Parts: sequence; structure tokens; C-alpha cells
Amino acid sequence: MAPSWDDLKVFLAVARQGSLSAAGTSLAIDPATVGRRVARLEAGLGAALFLKSPHGYALTEAGERLVPHAEEAEQAMACAEDAVRGQGDRLSGAVRIGAPDGCASFLLPRVVAEIVAEHPALEVQVVALPRIFNLNRREADMAIGVSMPAVGRLTVQKIVDYRLLMAASRRYLAGVPPIRGLADLRGHRLIGYIPEMIFDKELDYLDRLGVERPQLASNSSAVQYQMARAGAGLVVAHDFALAGDTAMAPVLEGAFELKRYFYLIRHADDARVRRLSRFAELLVAGMRREMAHARQALTQMAGSGNAEGGNKTKEFEEETSTK
Repeated sequence: MAPSWDDLKVFLAVARQGSLSAAGTSLAIDPATVGRRVARLEAGLGAALFLKSPHGYALTEAGERLVPHAEEAEQAMACAEDAVRGQGDRLSGAVRIGAPDGCASFLLPRVVAEIVAEHPALEVQVVALPRIFNLNRREADMAIGVSMPAVGRLTVQKIVDYRLLMAASRRYLAGVPPIRGLADLRGHRLIGYIPEMIFDKELDYLDRLGVERPQLASNSSAVQYQMARAGAGLVVAHDFALAGDTAMAPVLEGAFELKRYFYLIRHADDARVRRLSRFAELLVAGMRREMAHARQALTQMAGSGNAEGGNKTKEFEEETSTK
């Protein structure tokens, strides 16, 4: 008897998660049921698919051979669901996006709000974690990253560039001497990442500031930003977070800035799923639109004289205005 899709779905979850409990959580079923489904599949195929140990479930050779066939079935089911749901241009069903917490906190909310307003039957889940997502384990349908992945059957699309700028609350800046150069950072409390918890080399910028460890730290850029907003010190912040925030002001403009990129990362097989591809198009367009608005807002802030601690360089003004 051919294995059922229900059993193959459970098999893939265990293969990706490495345990019955984690697989059960991802499928919203209890671990005992996961174990029974695996046992039923193994009995039907006449082969052990996993090696069980106190450390979890590891694939046997037979299990390794089954994975690509189970993934083909997964894609076929996704395409079938896509065909049934795909009526006109309206999107429906659930889409899960993994994103760094700064992007998820300050940029994606507006983008997602616009998408679901246009597609009210769509369920969008934004998973904000300060780490890299593993799409091969299907932790999300797609992910936004700050660097290009080196391994995996993935497709990568550059979305947009952004900048990391030094910033502080206006209340903090009102009580300290002007900050015009990197040398002026001495004596100021810096807020940044916990060094041993930096998950991507693109976020490792402390050496540029001549700092080994920040005095206030978090693995979350959103938490760092809120610390600075509360007047705790200086922070390296996303330009799109600063845009329109009248409580904060950039400092060291023209003397310190880091250019970074957001990438959309998808599993290669998902290119055949029209619903996901269409959502990806809307996501990319929305992020680019929001970044354009953020740059315009930052330019207006600088032009009105709201920025503290020095003026923009001509080069940066021209580059910002053309993006």
C-alpha cells in the first residue's frame, strides 16, 4: 500500500525537527500521535526510517532515500491547494515569514498591513527571531536575511538596501556636548549586540567603533532601540526605524554609517507554488516602497535641521535622494 500524505507529512516534520515533540508542535498534534504515524509508515514500507536515541531522531539510509519523494509529495499538495484556492488574484491561506527582529518590528508591520488589506482571506505569520532561519527544515515559507545563504536548495533575491546609523534620543543629546566624530564617543554609553550572540557577520560592527563590548546589550535590535529611546545611550539603529521618530535623532551623519541589504530567501521548489510567488512579489514591492518613504522622511528630517551632532555629507545626501 502506498503511504498516505498524512503520514509522509509527519515523516518530514520529524526528519526536519529531529524529535517527536518538536514535530508535533510544528504540526499542532501531540507527540504520541506523531510516534504512531511514524510507526505506521515504517510498518507499511517494511523499513526503519529513523534511529531513535536520547538525543532525538536521526534518519536511516532508508529514511534519507524517502525524503526527496516525500518532498515531491509536499510540493504536489501545495500546488493542488494553490490551484483550488487560486481564484482570480485574491490570495488566501497561511504564509509564514521569518525575519530579523529589527525588520520584523519596524518595517514589516506596515507592509503586511497593506497586503492583508488587499487580500483579507490571507493569514500572514511573521516570526521575528534574532537568528538565521532554516528553510530546509521548513521553519517558514520564506525568510528575510541580511546576508546570502551559502548552502541549501534556495533561491535568493536582493530586496533593498538600508543603512545602520548612530542615533540617540533627543533628550539624551540635549544633555551632552555635540558629537561630531568617532573620538567624541568616549565617555558615552553604547548600546549594541551581545558579542557572543551575534548571528550574522553583517551585524558585527563594534570594531568600527573601537568598542570591544557595549555597556548595554541585547540580542534584539528592537530592544536596543528602545533602550536608546529611553535615554540610556547611543545605539546603531536601522535608518527605517529612525524615519518619522521625533523622539530620536541620528548622530555622526557622514562620519559613521553602514550599508546593508535585505534578501528574500525561498526554498527552490516553492517557485511552482503560485500563491507563495505572488505573495513574495507583494512583499518585495511593499518593502521597497516603505524604504523609499523612510528615505524621504529622513531627508526631510535632515533638511529641517532636526538632526543632531553634525551635518550630512553631500555624497550621502545625493545617494539618499536617488534611492
